[in-house]
Amino acid sequence: MQMQRVEKMEWHACLDEYEKLLFRMNTPRVVIDNGVCPAATIVKVDSARKHGILLEAVQILTDLNLSVKKANISSDGRWSMDVYHVTDQNGKKLTDDSVISYMEQSLGTIHFTRTSDYTGVTALELTGTDRVGLLSEVFAVLADLQCDIVEAKVWTHNGRIASLIYVKDCNSGSPIEDSQQIDTIEARLRNVLKGDNDIRSAKTTVSLAVTHTERRLHQIMFVDRDYEREPVLQRNGDSPVVTVQHCERDYSIVNIECKDRTKLLFDVVCTLTDMEYVVFHATINTTGDRASLEFFIKHMDGTPINSEAERQRVILCLQAAVERRASEGVRLELCTADRPGLLAEVTRTFRENGLNVTRAEISTTLDTALNVFYVTDAAGNPADPKIIEAVRQGIGLSELQVKEMPLIYDRSPEREGEEAVGVAGAVLLSLGSLVRRNLYNLGLIRSFS
Repeated sequence: MQMQRVEKMEWHACLDEYEKLLFRMNTPRVVIDNGVCPAATIVKVDSARKHGILLEAVQILTDLNLSVKKANISSDGRWSMDVYHVTDQNGKKLTDDSVISYMEQSLGTIHFTRTSDYTGVTALELTGTDRVGLLSEVFAVLADLQCDIVEAKVWTHNGRIASLIYVKDCNSGSPIEDSQQIDTIEARLRNVLKGDNDIRSAKTTVSLAVTHTERRLHQIMFVDRDYEREPVLQRNGDSPVVTVQHCERDYSIVNIECKDRTKLLFDVVCTLTDMEYVVFHATINTTGDRASLEFFIKHMDGTPINSEAERQRVILCLQAAVERRASEGVRLELCTADRPGLLAEVTRTFRENGLNVTRAEISTTLDTALNVFYVTDAAGNPADPKIIEAVRQGIGLSELQVKEMPLIYDRSPEREGEEAVGVAGAVLLSLGSLVRRNLYNLGLIRSFS
């Protein structure tokens, strides 16, 4: 009997050591160094390789609004070794200890189940043909149905629109769970999206399951096959150049040359992952406002791209991934006290002045609406500055600010200086709000609301 107890204790000890070994093997090693590079913070992530882990790491950097200036991604057998050169939105190294600590904790747990930042809300997914005033009609329906919009993102590309809108019930402040109410919301929104010419492809889905917003938007547009549609607008010769070649070691090599911008790497990696390609090696470089990305990829079964049709599909899908977030038009920022029907009123003013919203980011923080809209005229061209000024007069000069104008407009040095300060301030506010929200969700700070 004594011998059996000893053997049992030894077995449990071995099991504990085995579990500890598995934990160490599945826990990424994260090193953040500010001393090596004078221009950027170095982030090193060594981890066991699995499909999707690269996207998870890039997603964390993206959600902190960090710019990836350079990156080297490499896999050796069952291990991945990734190095990122990152800066904040002002091009500076990271100095905020809370941001660095949050990044270390998040990157160190990417193998484990992650919770969403959105809780207690209902998610609405919308797809349809874009047209002037469509967003205004959507927000008007939601206001009429007593839906409080907590956050929303809207993308348009090649004449299609995709939106993810998080709502609560205005009266109870709770997620919308009543099946009859959900059916009504779906039916009303589907009628708006259909319009007169989109009977088959308009889609509306209501769900309590909340995923990463921007990844889901890529998935929605990918399923909608926006990449196959004819471009509505010509991008002034600045379309991304994508090539796909075969390598002797049975890799497919993907090269992308395009204008650099925030979240570019995320958009590309997200699309490759959702198309079920595995990135074995990659090099990302940026110079000035240009970006060069090279990926060595295979299918999940280890085979390369093996047909011309597939090669062309990858090219089209990656071009679409880059273009979806490449905003056209004037950037307008609305900062005001939140109130029921606010978005319906603002977008109605856009519609009445012939402005089309090509992209939107809606958020509320402590009862304050922080909304960003990119607008063009009805034909997709830059909006007339006189119309923009009339819209600002209608909504409120102090509440609706012009933050970016297309390069087609001439601007005085004084005006450029004012806009630079405004954009920098908005970026700092956005980054600070995001970090505070993430730290609060992790229990590292308490709410002051």
